[in-house]
Amino acid sequence: MRIGDIAQATGISRDTLRFYEKRGLLTARRSGNGYRDYAPEAVQWLTYIRTAQSLGFTLAEIEADLPLLADPGASAQALRAALRAKLAEIDRRIGGLVALRTDLAARLDDMDECPLRPAP
Repeated sequence: MRIGDIAQATGISRDTLRFYEKRGLLTARRSGNGYRDYAPEAVQWLTYIRTAQSLGFTLAEIEADLPLLADPGASAQALRAALRAKLAEIDRRIGGLVALRTDLAARLDDMDECPLRPAP
């Protein structure tokens, strides 16, 4: 598949595909005229990458776990562990945001004090 074909099949821009290739997330053969030629399996691979990103994984995390994504069936347990770790990270972030919200609300409620003074 040429870059335009894979871009159309996945909804991913050509620039993003080139970026993924530069980072080593995607490989393409080069034809004699220099055009990129992607294997048909690249569409499924890109779907995995985009799904991982939509679940909050960074490209660095995806790169670190490339072997897991390359064969999700054989590495289902490791992928589940990665998902559990991401869920725990999100829970920690939510806890931090709840604490921040509580602090901001308390500062807004205290009309007598400057809202930027350190909390007692």
